[in-house]
Amino acid sequence: MGECCHHEKKHREPEEYKSLKNRLSRIEGQVRGLQKMLEEDVYCTDILTQVSAVQAALNSFSKELLENHIRTCVVHDIREGKDEVISDLVKTIQKLMK
Repeated sequence: MGECCHHEKKHREPEEYKSLKNRLSRIEGQVRGLQKMLEEDVYCTDILTQVSAVQAALNSFSKELLENHIRTCVVHDIREGKDEVISDLVKTIQKLMK
């Protein structure tokens, strides 16, 4: 298990980093695709469909990052007796659910 979060930086294992980086690269490509669709005057509903796909991809990225955070940082802090991490986690989840 990697180091826990220190509210400023976190060491990520190579596999986790690669997975998250790949997701962001795909999302970046999707957003570039949106720009191209707009430039090419693509029909509105087709662009909106692609926007929905980008939102779903961002949600998947967030879910993976949150799961990794819980399994590493949150578990580590709870084991260390730092129960305030639970309040931080609740606030984070509330922000994600806006």
